[in-house]
Parts: sequence; structure tokens; C-alpha cells
Amino acid sequence: MTTTHREELLKQIDSKFKNIDQKTDTHLEGMIWSKPMTYWDYIQTDALLNLQTQRTTLPDEMVFIMYHQVNELLFKMILWEIDQLCHTPLPESDYFSEKLMRISRYFDMLTTSFDIMGDGMNVDQYMKFRNTLTPASGFQSAQYRLIEFSSTDLINLIDQRFRTNFDTNASIENSFEHLYWQAAGKDHSTGKKSFLLLEFEKKYKPQFLRHMEEFNTINIWQKFKQLPEMEQKNPELIRAMRHYDHTVNVTWVMGHLNAARKYIGDGDATGGSDWKKYMHPKYQRRIFFPELWSQEELNNWGEEK
Repeated sequence: MTTTHREELLKQIDSKFKNIDQKTDTHLEGMIWSKPMTYWDYIQTDALLNLQTQRTTLPDEMVFIMYHQVNELLFKMILWEIDQLCHTPLPESDYFSEKLMRISRYFDMLTTSFDIMGDGMNVDQYMKFRNTLTPASGFQSAQYRLIEFSSTDLINLIDQRFRTNFDTNASIENSFEHLYWQAAGKDHSTGKKSFLLLEFEKKYKPQFLRHMEEFNTINIWQKFKQLPEMEQKNPELIRAMRHYDHTVNVTWVMGHLNAARKYIGDGDATGGSDWKKYMHPKYQRRIFFPELWSQEELNNWGEEK
């Protein structure tokens, strides 16, 4: 490194610390005593590998735990990308497409990973340890709900039974009570909420309401509609929007559903929900961007071939 280059670096470092009212010499002296970075410290490997706590003695429960923890890490990566896109004031179509394809690739990973669930666990072991998990359920993944709120207008997440005549000017709280997944946690005859749903709301409802409010005008669909008209017609961007929509709401969901079918068959979910109707895309017709699909495509949404 030349003297001139070193001097330039020191000037930049000095400027950095002056901007936050810090003394450069203090920070430079601190570097003398700092430890060198290691992979295990940076990745927090020890902490990560100690986050798995089995509730049974069955070995394949560990596979189940780690698989779902990997899912949650991928959900966090997805939310990280969505947050950048939705908080960019005027994203260009290339940037928009790039972010959507990144997110879709994460969901592609989630979809193919169901082979781990489908072929990586002993069915007999699963049917034993799953009873220990009751009433916990994958239904209670808060990050997945945040992904949905960040992707589309709330009307597209409203229970199919109420969507046609739903008041789009209704309060966020009212919309929350009519979200499609609420049906999986309620007794249809009485409207009473299950323990599964009550615990989920107790933990996350305030966060959900804040997120719904924040992304009401900056979700992915709204960001798309804010683009200049010519950019909204960009074939590559439309293809990326459709790919994301189908990947999340059909491909990934069907992968999840088929894995559940292998293990549960016609049985009940651990949380007690009617999981087949709750999960299958043809029943609730979860579609983030319905305006980008033909009427025929909408009519056949989620149909198994």
C-alpha cells in the first residue's frame, strides 16, 4: 500500500468519525486490542447450533426442528429483500425485477426443500412426536404472515367468503378479523377462536396491525402501481411479478400440502385446523396480483394437474 493511499484512507476514516462526533485516535487505539474476526464468531455458529431443543426421544424430531428453523431463516431473508424494495421511493423496473427474482429463488429453495420433509423423516416417528407438538402449528409462523402483508393489498388476503362485498375502507382491525387464515382457527358454527389462534394473536397481533398499516400503501403491488405506465408494461417485470405470485401461492403451498398429505393423510393438524381447505390454493384463492392474470388463469388457480 502506497503512502498516498494510506493517507487517503486515514482521511476517510477521520471524516467518518468526525461525522458522528467521535475521536478517530480513540477508535484507532481500540483496534490495537480488538480480536481478529473468525468465521464462528461472525456467523455465531455455536449459538445457532444450540437452538435445537427436542421434546421427545425420537431422532427424526431433530430433522423436523432444524428444517423449520431453516424455513424461518429463509423467511427472514425474503422479508429483508421485500423491505428494501418497498421502502425504495421510486424503484426502477430492473431493480424491481431483480428483487422479485431474488425472493422467488428463496421460495424455490423452500419448495424443493419439502423433499427433506417428504423423504427425510420416518413416518412412524413423525406420527409419534407430532402429538407432543400439539397445539403448536406451522400456522403460527409470524414471518410468513408479514410476507403476505408486504406483498399485496389486504383485500386479496380476506377470506374468500367475504371478499366480494368487503368494505375496503374498513379499519385495519376489521380487516385483520376477516383474513383468510382466521377461518383455520375458528369454529365455523360459533365463530369461537381456537387456543391456537388466541395464542398466536396474543403474541403477534400488535406487530401485525402495525405492519398492515405500514405496508398498506407501500406493499409490492402498490409499488408496482406507482411505477410509470410504460414500466408497468415491462414484460420482464410482469413475468417476475407473476412468477413470484405463483411460486408463493401455488408452487410452495402445494409442496407443503403434499408433504403434509404423506404424513397426516386424512388426520387432523396439530393445531386442529381444517388444514386441507386452509392450505389448498383453490379454496382460499390467495393471489397477490390478480390483475396480472387472465380470467381463465384465475378460474383455474391452484387446480392440480
